[in-house]
Amino acid sequence: MTSEGRAPASSQLKGGKRRPDLFLALTWVAAVASVLTLLWILESIVMPAWPSIQQNGLNFFTSTVWDVNRNRYGALPFLIGTAVSSLIALCLALPLGVFIALFLSENFLPLAVRQVIRFVVELLAAIPSVVYGLWGIAVVIPIVQQYGGYLADYLGFVPLFSGPSVGNSMLTASLVLAIMVLPTITAISRATLVAVPPTLREGSYAVGATRWETIFRVLVPTAAPGIVAATILAFGRAMGETMAVAMLIGNSPRLSWSLLSPAGTLAGLLANQFGEAQGLQISALMYAALALVLLTLIVNMVGEAVLRHAEKTTAGIR
Repeated sequence: MTSEGRAPASSQLKGGKRRPDLFLALTWVAAVASVLTLLWILESIVMPAWPSIQQNGLNFFTSTVWDVNRNRYGALPFLIGTAVSSLIALCLALPLGVFIALFLSENFLPLAVRQVIRFVVELLAAIPSVVYGLWGIAVVIPIVQQYGGYLADYLGFVPLFSGPSVGNSMLTASLVLAIMVLPTITAISRATLVAVPPTLREGSYAVGATRWETIFRVLVPTAAPGIVAATILAFGRAMGETMAVAMLIGNSPRLSWSLLSPAGTLAGLLANQFGEAQGLQISALMYAALALVLLTLIVNMVGEAVLRHAEKTTAGIR
């Protein structure tokens, strides 16, 4: 090829010297800035929380008493409330989100109809959290009060449904959380399913597999890493959700194993008490914020391990 037909070598200077790769340099700067920002945030949390860390130690994570008047602070009820509400929401939203993603990625309906449904589902992610909270108060709480009473009457011997049915409860918050994380699971799972190579589908049909066998034995396992990533993101959002949960869960500092009773979460605790906190209470709340960060970090680490396992399994590496 002549010199006129060649594109100019952007990686070279006059005299034959190579230019620094600007893009690589920018990515390194962004990566370092992200790490430094995270360390800065942790330092901003740990320093105010240090008096509570010194006083309570690890008992902060095992004590069930949160008494501002006596300066006794234990975050176990809020830790359990955060984990349980997020897990219930995920158990409800994950199968529904994956099935919706399958429905939208396959040609069960005309493309125009599928596009409208996809837009409506993804629009749920744009609704503000406070609106979900108001909707939960107006719609979900009366439903839980009515049907939760039936659960208490017929399944009261089960600890999860014991006691009277209260509108502001763990069950109410979990149901609304499930709807809030549904768009995340659906959108990412659908994008992953659409990206599956068509040759896999054609090969499955070629060996005599039915459509449903192809979906559940070929497409879903191949898209498993993306579905796992969607699950991690949805779980992280559920744990950090504040306003809607604070409006619906009841914000009780007592530890209860019944889904029909009020409960509390770490994010709701911070939102409700930080504005009026003083003295050691501020330090205890910052300790709770640190606990939420650590809980999120643990979830991400576990999710990363599961994601790598799913990718190796999909690639055929045992």
